[in-house]
Amino acid sequence: MKLDELIEYLDYKDLINFKNVNITGISYNSKTTKKGDIFVCLVGEHTDGHEFAQNAIDNGATALLVEKKVEGTKIPQVVVSSTRHKIADIADRFYSSPSKGINLIGITGTNGKTTVTHLIQKIFEENGEKCALIGTLGYKLSSNGEYRDAKHTTPQAPELQATLRMIKDVEKIDNVVMEVSSHALDQNRVGGCRFNGAVLTNLTQDHLDYHITMENYFKAKALLFERLKEGNFAVINADDEYGDKFISVVPEGVKVYTYGVRQQSDVMAHDINFSLNGAEFTLVANAKAYKVNLHMNGMFSVYNVLAAVTTALAMGIDIEIALKALQNVKGVAGRFEVVVKKPLVIVDYAHTPDGLENVLKSAREITPQDGKLICLFGCGGDRDATKRPKMGAIAEKLADKIVITSDNPRSEDPQVIITDIIAGLKSVNTDKVIVEPDRGTAIALLRTIANNNDVVVIAGKGHEDYQILKDKTIHFDDREEARKVFEVSVI
Repeated sequence: MKLDELIEYLDYKDLINFKNVNITGISYNSKTTKKGDIFVCLVGEHTDGHEFAQNAIDNGATALLVEKKVEGTKIPQVVVSSTRHKIADIADRFYSSPSKGINLIGITGTNGKTTVTHLIQKIFEENGEKCALIGTLGYKLSSNGEYRDAKHTTPQAPELQATLRMIKDVEKIDNVVMEVSSHALDQNRVGGCRFNGAVLTNLTQDHLDYHITMENYFKAKALLFERLKEGNFAVINADDEYGDKFISVVPEGVKVYTYGVRQQSDVMAHDINFSLNGAEFTLVANAKAYKVNLHMNGMFSVYNVLAAVTTALAMGIDIEIALKALQNVKGVAGRFEVVVKKPLVIVDYAHTPDGLENVLKSAREITPQDGKLICLFGCGGDRDATKRPKMGAIAEKLADKIVITSDNPRSEDPQVIITDIIAGLKSVNTDKVIVEPDRGTAIALLRTIANNNDVVVIAGKGHEDYQILKDKTIHFDDREEARKVFEVSVI
């Protein structure tokens, strides 16, 4: 693609050294820049891509997208107000707007995004349609397919647009369901994407190290709904504290569908019961009642299913087909995943106050009367520190015994993180609270703490098979560690 064609619709401020060079790729990492690339000088919290422009040129870049002139080079420079936002525009243009030919559904929210995308993918397949998925675990082209690696919950714009183009042209798949993070919305990584539908799971405290306030967090998430066009649809959790605010930003001409348990909604769940086998409830939609039996457990699973079924309703898929697909699902990796049966050990990704509360309440529902509920958790380093004491208070309130340990400490001292968590406790009674900074050792302690009729929740990392330390990243999988401790094979 020629440079003038690439920037034809771009709102740029200036052109420097313009030549109509041929662009064969988009790069924002000078180390991986190839001959013919336009190098995008991204400006981040810790690095400035302008400083690496010469490295990119040395590696073959034939043009630059910049916010300020890079001295000492004669290659074309396209000056824009924000390279972080405009990279999405040129990526969409370079890959010929792949989302125009795709039924693209975006799922956003603090918790539940991963599960809801998987459930919607299952519904499409039960309806006889192919559907690809993009999210936290990577991307995959079918529910039975292998995950392919993704660097972020929502990939950077060039990778995202390339993936969508591949899904459409190579794999011949017309439906894509995608997790859309608040960071991706705020940084415009999904710029250029034409979403046919947007789904809200919930909005609770997370990422305040980045967004600073809940209002900013809401505004970032709301962008997904504000950008919908006439004829699109929005699916919103009516029970969520922010539900009405999300409904208020949906443009005119966009059909809104709601779901809930407490508030009157288009799709509702009544008569909910939990057991070791899963959740049972009555789903009501279009004045019809449907009996639902899930292999998944917990109130959050009920909400996730309601979100997926409501999305099916919005797309005109028969509810009975949707329920048939979901009643066979046994869950998603690292989401309330049972890895040991005696004691019952559950691994979950819960890393927010709301997430931990939901998981512990669900685990309490299936804890025998003569059993204890034990919670092992930590908090990530270099992330929102204000949630640490809140999570400590929630664990102390809902569990019979808690083990406080490390999560992904990153550059922080694990003991400082643990101290922040302990600040939320009313009492550090050693009969109830155990502190062990080494996560492997902490999980090993469970052997001496848990009896066969107890329920253990290992929270925070879920599907992750690594741990990020100050100076390195090591292999670490909560599920593997728990199975080793209790000497069981894979369930």
